[in-house]
Amino acid sequence: MLSPAAASARKDTVVPLTIGVTSHRNIPAREEAAVRARIREFLAALRRDFPELPLVVLSALAEGGDQWVAEEALTMDVRLIAPLPMTRAQYSLDFPDVAVRARFDALCDRAEIIDVPQAAGNAIARRADAPKGHERDLRYAEAGVYISQHCHILLAIWDGKATDRLGGTAQVVRFHLAGIKPAQGERRRGAARTALLGNDSERLAYHIVCSRDEADGAPQVPLQPFQTFWRVSDRVEPGDGPMPVEFREMFEHAGEFNADCAKYAAQIEATMRPPPPFDVAFAAVFHAADRLAIHFQKRVLLAMRSLYTIAALMGIAFTVYDNLPAQDDMLYVFLLLFALGGLIGVIANRRGWHRKYLDYRALAEGLRVQSYWHRAGLSITGDAEFARDNFLQKQDVELGWIRNVMRGAALESTLHAVPPTAADLPNVIHEWVGEVGEGGQLDYYGRKGAQRAHTHRLTEELGAASLCVGIGISVVLALWARQLSVDAKNWLVVVMAVFSIVAAVREAYAYKKADKELIKQYRFMQRLFGEARTALDRAADAAEKREILRLLGEAALAEHVEWALMHRQRPLEHARF
Repeated sequence: MLSPAAASARKDTVVPLTIGVTSHRNIPAREEAAVRARIREFLAALRRDFPELPLVVLSALAEGGDQWVAEEALTMDVRLIAPLPMTRAQYSLDFPDVAVRARFDALCDRAEIIDVPQAAGNAIARRADAPKGHERDLRYAEAGVYISQHCHILLAIWDGKATDRLGGTAQVVRFHLAGIKPAQGERRRGAARTALLGNDSERLAYHIVCSRDEADGAPQVPLQPFQTFWRVSDRVEPGDGPMPVEFREMFEHAGEFNADCAKYAAQIEATMRPPPPFDVAFAAVFHAADRLAIHFQKRVLLAMRSLYTIAALMGIAFTVYDNLPAQDDMLYVFLLLFALGGLIGVIANRRGWHRKYLDYRALAEGLRVQSYWHRAGLSITGDAEFARDNFLQKQDVELGWIRNVMRGAALESTLHAVPPTAADLPNVIHEWVGEVGEGGQLDYYGRKGAQRAHTHRLTEELGAASLCVGIGISVVLALWARQLSVDAKNWLVVVMAVFSIVAAVREAYAYKKADKELIKQYRFMQRLFGEARTALDRAADAAEKREILRLLGEAALAEHVEWALMHRQRPLEHARF
């Protein structure tokens, strides 16, 4: 039985599957029932396919499909979050129809509200009247971009026609799939860096075709009302077929993280530190990812040490069998050790220890940077694409689940935002950068670099000792070959082989752990954070300090990508032993 604190930790660290909504407002009334049926089928399929992921609907609650999706979601007990393009009071004035306004107010009462302009620091939030004309359309575009940036699947109830109408469904879909911002014609930060390489394909949309209640309101030819499609960049697949496989794998990994959070909730609680007063959402998910990464790292290290120990014993057993008489039983020991190593390798690979360790560590490091940036005031700008959409872009789209978790954490942080104080920036500098011997990343990389260097020296000393023993035994055999008995010679050969095997296995183990590379990386990161500390101490104002923290975070994320890539190329493989 979990304690209330553990249950709370489980709730806070659960990763949702967030469905953003964009829709036409003037869908014909005759199509409402069929469109609602498609919405229910879509939500039910997601709940069936990904039972570990609680659903969240992100809807601006505009007239038409936005409200229909919200109502269907609430009927299915799906959590509803409403990013409003203006304050609730202003938005209410944008519904001239009394019944539609009443529906909007009823949905707001059951939803968690985000005032997008206020979250972005926009002056519109401080006005009493509702914006009109171009300014109104700009607010809708801003809400659409916000929904796209924070959702995992965009549900588009759309006629399929491309238009330049500011803030319209077509522009939101285009931004989601191609990264082109409404009214600006420029790509989002993450998309701009990857589009030229054909890698802007991590955004998924589910398209329900509808008509519009106006002249020439039929869907784009050859589309027909109520058809459904999966859309990824320029790729289109039937909506009644399975989800594109790369996204299915992405969401399955997120579900595994939820399952691990539940499975190890007691361990996570036991090491839970009080979260900082700012960005509690980031703190909870970060702590869970950090503890799970440590847990699976221990599993990986245990498996590696076991496998390399077994490899050494196998070599020794075969050497004894080959060189000493009456030691035929050593062949059975050799085979038994081989089978034991195979069993360990199968268990480790089937349970995904190595992948989970790297994934959860990557998630923790991404959240660390994202949280510190947010606390320092760097992401309180309306642009949600700081850490997550530029992190691990060299990896397969499967690892997009990590960025999805970061999107969810950013959404929760917005919902529970606490206004920053003057103490937040110096606290971030103290906690993140720190000082040598006083905590922070500067102290961490210094200690880890020294530990890795010490371990590497032991490996080199063992290799040197093995070489000396081998040379010494070779000299003895060369000088006294005729005086020594056959048994003595065999024993000397066995001893020389044992030293060589132990040294070789130790060297292979050090290579698998990437000791040499990590020493260089830790020293580089120590130097990086040291230079950042010096620059921060010299900075004249808060703006300059925030810019230094931004550059530091980008460098830290890039370096961690290199770390993840390096370790992914060195998985646990029993066959090589």
